[in-house]
Amino acid sequence: MPATPQFRWPSLGREAGCELWIKHENHTPTGSFKMRGGLVYLDWLRREHPEVTGVITATRGNHGQSIAFAAGQLGLKAVIVVPHGNSREKNEAMRSLGAEVIEHGQTFHDADHHAEQLSAERSLFRVSAFNPLLVAGVGTYGLELFSAVPDLDAVYIAIGWGSGACGLAAARNALGLKTKIIGVVSAQAPSYARSIEQGKIVEIPPQTRIGDGVAVAYPHPGAFELVRDQIERIVEVDDEAIEAAMRTYFRCTHNVAEGAGAAALAAVLQEREAVNGKKVAAILTGGNVDTEVYARVLSERSVN
Repeated sequence: MPATPQFRWPSLGREAGCELWIKHENHTPTGSFKMRGGLVYLDWLRREHPEVTGVITATRGNHGQSIAFAAGQLGLKAVIVVPHGNSREKNEAMRSLGAEVIEHGQTFHDADHHAEQLSAERSLFRVSAFNPLLVAGVGTYGLELFSAVPDLDAVYIAIGWGSGACGLAAARNALGLKTKIIGVVSAQAPSYARSIEQGKIVEIPPQTRIGDGVAVAYPHPGAFELVRDQIERIVEVDDEAIEAAMRTYFRCTHNVAEGAGAAALAAVLQEREAVNGKKVAAILTGGNVDTEVYARVLSERSVN
């Protein structure tokens, strides 16, 4: 896939009071940064385990699309488990890419446990939603961003399982930069924030209505220590702020951002005083939002 652009939008910069760069991961062929991880992971799988004919994973949508896309390129069967009530359009996108989509449970974690069971029952290779190879893949957006704009003071990144933040940190460290990484979570799904505060993994059922990509009940154990050690701090943004940021993206750039994709911008706007006069980037991690949800968000009055 080609590199995605990073643009400096003057209108967004005026809103935030800083020089603001947006990394447009909504411009990948699947509309999300996750595609990078799927390509890298399944390329490794095809080379190291040529006997594998099918894979299975759990998702709220973007990770599943990445696995479905990569599996299709390599001639592998892909089975994707999603919770009931998952985005209809993300489900349809995965089916369009050739995946079998199975609905199970009410949360991502329910779907993840079911994928583990089906892996053994159907002899499918289990792909976790967090893995060092996935991190290596998604970290390439960080390499692109830091190569294009190396003197950033800070980058804001939404945290779900944590692959995006870990990959961003890996790219920063590899280039020897001092850029601060600011993690962003939903105030209605604050498990990462509480876990870092308490120094241990804390489970909190997510309640967010818009941030499905960050709606995790607890941090991934493999990501938790990396995120804790590599980010400067975590900012919490509520659903209203995320929806306002989705509207701001469309008004100022005519780009579509899903809830999790707009969380980083919501945090930048919430921290206007902290970023005033600085050179900052926000990762627009994805643009895969259902039409009816987006229509509702756009029709409501912005709080900004």
